[in-house]
Order: sequence, then structure tokens, then C-alpha cells
Amino acid sequence: MINFKFITLRHLAVMLLLLIFCAGTAMAQSPAEPLRLSPNEAVELAIRNNLMLESARIGLGIRERRARHAWNQFLPSAAVTGTTLRDNWPTTQGFDIPALGITPITIPQWHLTGAFSTTLDFSFALFEGVRTARLEYEAGFISLERAKLQMEQAIRKMYNNILFLKANVSLLEESLNNTQRQANIAEANFRAGLAPRLTWLQAQVAVQNMKPAVRDLENALKTLKGHFAMMLGLPFDTVFELEQIPSDIPIIPFEVAELISWAATSKPDIQELRASILALESQQRALRLAHFTPFLRFGWTLSSMFNPILDPFRDDLFNADNWNRGGNFSFTLGMSLNGLFPFTREGQQRRDMEANMQIQSIRLAQMIQETELEIFTKINSLERIRATAEASQAAVELAELSHRLTEEAYRAGLQDFQSLQSASLALEQARLQLLREHFNYLNDLIDLEYAIGVPFGTLSNLGR
Repeated sequence: MINFKFITLRHLAVMLLLLIFCAGTAMAQSPAEPLRLSPNEAVELAIRNNLMLESARIGLGIRERRARHAWNQFLPSAAVTGTTLRDNWPTTQGFDIPALGITPITIPQWHLTGAFSTTLDFSFALFEGVRTARLEYEAGFISLERAKLQMEQAIRKMYNNILFLKANVSLLEESLNNTQRQANIAEANFRAGLAPRLTWLQAQVAVQNMKPAVRDLENALKTLKGHFAMMLGLPFDTVFELEQIPSDIPIIPFEVAELISWAATSKPDIQELRASILALESQQRALRLAHFTPFLRFGWTLSSMFNPILDPFRDDLFNADNWNRGGNFSFTLGMSLNGLFPFTREGQQRRDMEANMQIQSIRLAQMIQETELEIFTKINSLERIRATAEASQAAVELAELSHRLTEEAYRAGLQDFQSLQSASLALEQARLQLLREHFNYLNDLIDLEYAIGVPFGTLSNLGR
């Protein structure tokens, strides 16, 4: 029994610290609550936290500032200069008349000059440059949206792959449990004298052979989850749970011509290339205007030279009489002649720009052709997968029936272990094939939605 008479404040403090320590230890040892994610929530996390997209946002910010301040090329350029100079030979002023006591004055060799100058240029190329900056910003915005869609495409497909591996692990664990149950039946039959010892040993070997496959698949699932967490901007060891997706395969009425028409105008890659071509055309127009049109330049200069009489380092620097003021205002109308000749640097630059335009146009035509072939291939793949999935579903039903009958016959001693193992393997392969076709269909739908430039989930929701 505790004697409260001898409990002091020091004892109470120690007991309180122990209670706090025990509570903290219990909280630290309690498992972390898993992060539950839907496909849309995973996409939002990736777009918000992925470092690749952050770099793209910074690049877009550079283009945005350039477009927002493109008018600053119409601001005059100003400069302030201060110069100290020394003449190589002394300069004299006046006449040498000894009779009159007149001698020439030697001007100091050191001089100080200060000047302020400003110039302002006007040309048609400057106005086109403003438009170029705006088009480059729009192209950068489209590039960022394309990067987001590519990230969403990758996240959704990886989400499906994790669910596929998880379901595959469950199937393999179920097969392992069935194999263990069959081994138990083999042991019971052996002890009852209904089966030889070899059958029991074969069943034990089958169990041990399946365990490494289960561990390897679990390790692959763990690795894929780590990559998935890193793409979401989370620690690689984050524990999360993914929502299940519908297990049916939607029937979608595909119109190849209509999908190709959508893709030619809406595919993110094609949109990005078209925007880049528009910006390049504007750059080409600005270059031609700079080479073939005149420019007008306004200039204003204010200068002053410090010319002391005796010594520039001793005379009063703030005496206005020691400063000679000057300056002028000018405007110049001119034109560069180098751009008129194709063999000059400016002429070659213009020809390189034209060749680059041709290359980009060829790339656009090639990309449209590749997209048409991609859509045609994806549609054929989806139709094949749907037909294969229907056959796989029938195969699973037959394999389940065959496995159940074979196991009943094996239990009664009418079938050997090899027949039971073959029936189990056939059932496992049929289930895995159906599962694989289901997730292949979903991933191909994601690729097709990206190719035609529609929001993800549009086609899958259309078929339900």
C-alpha cells in the first residue's frame, strides 16, 4: 500500500515524466493510419507536388514575365558615363611675346568628362516582337498543360498497375492456400493408406515452390508503391490504400474517323507543336521586318568637360566656369543592308529560320499520321481485349468447375495429385488472364483518351 505521506513534489514530477514517456512511446509504436487515395486524389497530389511539373511552372513564369513586359522594348535606353583622360602631349594656348611679357599657357593634360545619353528606336520588327512574346507564352502554357496530362496519364496507369499486382498477389496467395489444403489432403490420404508417400511429398514440394513466387510478387508490389509515392511527392515508404475500380469492361461504340478528327485538333502533343509553329512564324516575320524595313532612332546627349586652368586635381570641381557644356538631339533614319544579301550572316539566319519552319511543318504532318495509326491500333487492341476477356471469363468458369470436380475425385482417391495440380494451374492461369485483360483494357482506354485529347474517364464513363 502506498504511503502518501512520504510522496514529495519531486516524486510527483518523476511520475508525471514517466507517464508522458509511456504515452509518447505508445503513440510512436501505434501504426500510422494508411493514406486512402482515389485516382482523382492521386492525380491532384502529383500535379501539386511533382518536381518535374514545378520546373515546368518556373519556365512558364519566365515566359509570362517576358510577355507581360514585352512593351519595355519601346522604352528609351539611357546611360550615364564618367571619364578621366590624359592627353599624350601637353597643349599650349596663346602667343609667346617676351617683349610684352606674354607667354603661352600650358593646358593641363588631365581632363574629366561626364555625359548622359538616351536613345529610342522604332521599327516594325519591335511590334512583331511583342506578338512573338505573347505567342511564346501561350505555347509555354500549352506545354505545361501537356505535362500535366502526361503526368495524369502515368499516375492513372500506375494506379491500375498497383491494383493489378495487388489482385495478382491475392490470386497467388489463394492458390498457395489451395495448394496447402491439397497437401493436407495428400497427407490425410497417405496416413489413411489411400495414397503413396510420394504423392504427399510432391504436394509439399508444390507448396514450397509457390512461396518464393508470392514473396517476389509482394516485393514487386512494394517497389511499385514506392515509385508511385515518389511521383506523388510523398516519402517512398508512405502507406496508402487505393480505391477499387469497376471490374467490368465497358462496351464503347468507336467511330474511328470521328476519333481521328478529335485527335488532329485536341491531342496535347499536336496542340503544343501547333503553338510552337505559330510562335516560330512570328519570329520569322520579325526577322524579315528587321532585315527589309527601315528603323527610326531618336537620340539625346548631354555632356560636360572639366577644363581647369591650372591643375584638375587642385582647382574647384564645383566652379561652373571650369566646365564646358555640350550635347545634342538627333534622329536617324536608317536601314541595314546586310539582310538584303543571302550570303551575309543575316541572310543565312533568315534561310535557317525558313528551313526550321519546314522541319516543324513536316513534324506536324508526321505526328498527325502517327496519331491516326495509334488510334487505329488502340481501337483494334481494345476490341481484341474485349473479345479475349469474354473468352477468358468462360474459361474461368470452366476451370473452376474442372478444379472442383478434380479435387472431389482426388479426395475420393479417383485422381492422382498431378491431375489436381494441373487443374489448379489451369484455374490460376485463367483467372490471371482475365485479370490482365481487364487492366490492359483500362490502360489502353487511358492512352486513347490522351491521344484524342478528351478528359480522362470520358470513354470509360460513356460505356457504362
